Amino acid sequence: MKHLISMRDIGKQEILEILEEAKKMEELLNTKKPLKLLEGKILATVFYEPSTRTRLSFETAMKRLGGEVITMTDLKSSSVAKGESFIDTIRVISGYADIIVLRHPSEGAARLASEYSQVPIINAGDGSNQHPTQTLLDLYTIMREIGKIDGIKIAFVGDLKYGRTVHSLVYALSLFDNVEMYFVSPKELKMPRDIIEDLKAKNIKFYEKESLDEVDDDIDVLYVTRIQKERFPDPNEYEKVKGSYRIKREYVEGKKFIIMHPLPRVDEIDYDVDNLPQAKYFKQSFYGIPVRMAILKKLIEDNER
Repeated sequence: MKHLISMRDIGKQEILEILEEAKKMEELLNTKKPLKLLEGKILATVFYEPSTRTRLSFETAMKRLGGEVITMTDLKSSSVAKGESFIDTIRVISGYADIIVLRHPSEGAARLASEYSQVPIINAGDGSNQHPTQTLLDLYTIMREIGKIDGIKIAFVGDLKYGRTVHSLVYALSLFDNVEMYFVSPKELKMPRDIIEDLKAKNIKFYEKESLDEVDDDIDVLYVTRIQKERFPDPNEYEKVKGSYRIKREYVEGKKFIIMHPLPRVDEIDYDVDNLPQAKYFKQSFYGIPVRMAILKKLIEDNER
């Protein structure tokens, strides 16, 4: 594995290997002992868009492995503000670091960066396209909290049109056996047709709904996403669909499913849901550390061979 750009670049076996390595990383974290697995290595976090969890969890993961971090997040104080091209920026930074984590608003930016970088590129989100490391931590959460991925029933709720976390996860789940999916969204935010056609070609069982009431009670995972205001070309279109779904305590109580959310949350899950046993989104966020530790370790080691 030279880069991690899209979930379409890796297969089920590689996914399982990363999840197994993440389990080992979590066990090492629990010992509270300092690690030196990537001592002397440098991670560059290059973020052209805002981020809290992804950037900080990658930086934490690298430091937990004994490595160092350099970062570019304020574009106004970088050479980008002087007109430096994206390709030149990547070429320069790849000479400073052993691995780069990149977030960019343009779809395909991470793939382009991988063609010019001397070191591995990890896609931390390119527009509404892909977010593979979020997908891997989502799969790890499902594995840890449910005990399996094969055979699960999962309902995706909210922004399925622009939600890159959803796009990546749906593709990854299609690699597993007997997974059933519900897609719950307003008509304006339905799952992109190319993804739907891909699922049909693979004979994956799925259902498109507009109401949570149409979803079976025996689902294993309720995956909630926020309506992403920043992705809408027309603010009036956002106003039409904002607040379309709200997960309330009374809906959750007594249900067997777990609730996941890539965060940040706006108003789609009530705060009094947080202390229910079904709520796993903060644990999901923590799982980003061992998963990203596993990814950093694998990519750096694979590229040194």
